[in-house]
Amino acid sequence: MDVLTVLNLGEFAHVFSKMGMFPVFDLAYYIVSILYLKYEPGSVEVSRRSPVASWLCAMLYCFGSYILADIMLGSSPIDYFQHNSHILLASAVWYLIFYCPLNLFYKCVAFLPVKLVLVALKEVVRTRKISAGVHHAHHAYHHGFFIMVIVGYVKGSGVALMSNFEQLLRGVWRPETNEILSMSFPTKASLYGAILFTMQEAHWLPVSKSILILAFTLFMATSKVVMTARHSHGSPFTLIESWVCHLLFGSPLGDSEEDHHHPPAATPPTSPLKTKEELSEGARKRKVKKAE
Repeated sequence: MDVLTVLNLGEFAHVFSKMGMFPVFDLAYYIVSILYLKYEPGSVEVSRRSPVASWLCAMLYCFGSYILADIMLGSSPIDYFQHNSHILLASAVWYLIFYCPLNLFYKCVAFLPVKLVLVALKEVVRTRKISAGVHHAHHAYHHGFFIMVIVGYVKGSGVALMSNFEQLLRGVWRPETNEILSMSFPTKASLYGAILFTMQEAHWLPVSKSILILAFTLFMATSKVVMTARHSHGSPFTLIESWVCHLLFGSPLGDSEEDHHHPPAATPPTSPLKTKEELSEGARKRKVKKAE
């Protein structure tokens, strides 16, 4: 007898894959996204100095993946803003996180046990967005497998791929934070997830979409909860990536992200520069000696 039938996982996965994301899961997604925005240096100052810029940054954090995917598929980049309920909900979250008296709302959602639940719920939305992106691209480009991967990847990565543009809205320019150059775990996982969902869409993966959604959601939620609880920025893929990159591209084994960020070597101390008063005093003494 089929194992999935015995455990009734197939039916559960089907129900889970059809579950609506609004408002509970989307609310968690908006809270965590804007919470990460508030962690960015200077974001609080921007919210006081220019609320419009802060709101635009928050909308990019919440809907950046839709904007970028619409641009890639030839749709209007503001198409998602027709969903008034989503925009109002995200705007309410932005206002409460940045402007709630005594920071009460921020303190509640940043409390670790609450934050862990919200992070897990956010990963449910991320997985659904990757799956929807691949499916949407499949309808537009039936045999464009690379396009399916790219659109699913963009949908799952969110604002990470637009981080430099979002920083410009806050008056910050840090090109070294380009997500393509240094991928975070969610960005890498979105890429791998997009590949899996593309393989499933092309019938190269012998598993139903609902089962894949459930399995990938469990993996993402578990990984992010553990990493958040441990305050870790590592990746479960590090060991495998290290060996694969070593075999295929000749990268040194054990080359971690920290290896690229060594502090600069300390320069030997030099004598302090003389002030104008010291230079003037020296010149005056030389004149006196010459006169003698």
